[in-house]
Amino acid sequence: MPVSFSFAGEVLQPLLCGALWWPAESTLFVADLHFEKASHFAAKGWLLPPHATAETLANLIAAVESTGAQRLVCLGDSFHDEAGPDRLSVETRRALMTMTRSLDWWWITGNHDEDSAAVLGGRVMAEARLGPLVLRHEAVPADPTPELSGHFHPKLVIRHRGRHIARRCYAHAPTKLILPAYGAFTGGLDIADPALQTALAGPATALVVEGDRLLRFPV
Repeated sequence: MPVSFSFAGEVLQPLLCGALWWPAESTLFVADLHFEKASHFAAKGWLLPPHATAETLANLIAAVESTGAQRLVCLGDSFHDEAGPDRLSVETRRALMTMTRSLDWWWITGNHDEDSAAVLGGRVMAEARLGPLVLRHEAVPADPTPELSGHFHPKLVIRHRGRHIARRCYAHAPTKLILPAYGAFTGGLDIADPALQTALAGPATALVVEGDRLLRFPV
C-alpha cells in the first residue's frame, strides 16, 4: 500500500526513490537530478563514480514504469551545469529523448542548468502552475501559494549515541513542499539548517519513507 499525505488539499505519494507521485494528475515530480555531475568534476581532476547519470536515469525510468506516469516534471538542476547535455553518452541521450517524446515532460529551470535541457525535447519553463500548486526550482518564502520545489536537497540528520544518521527527506510546511535530490551522489542539507527553515516559511516536518510507512519528524 503506497504511503501518502495531504498537501494543498491534494493527496500526494512520496516514493522511496525520492520522487513524488500525484495520482490525480498522473504526474511524477523529481528535483535535482544533477545529470553529468561526475563528468563535470572529472574535467577538474576530481573523480566521482562515473555511472551516476546512468544510475539516476535507471531509477527514473523505474519510477515512471511503476506509477504509470503520463507527465514528468523536473524541478530544476536537472543537469549539473549548462554543458551537461553535451556530455551525455549516446545511450543515455537516446533514452532521455525517448522519454521526453513519450511523456508530457516539463523541465523547470534551475540555477545550474538554465534552459540547457531544451535540446532533449520536452517543455522548458522558469516556473509553472498545475492545479493549486506552483512549481519552482527554489522556494519563494514570501509567496503564500502552495508550492513544490527542490534546490536544497533536504535531509534529516539524527544524532543518536554519538552517531549521525542522515536520511533524505521531503521538507513539508503549510505552504511549501521541498523534494529531496533525486540524483545519485548529490549530498544534502540538514532540514534544521537556517537556510532551509527560512525557505519553508513556517513550522516544518521532515517526511521519511520507511518501507510501507511514512515517518514524520517535527523540526
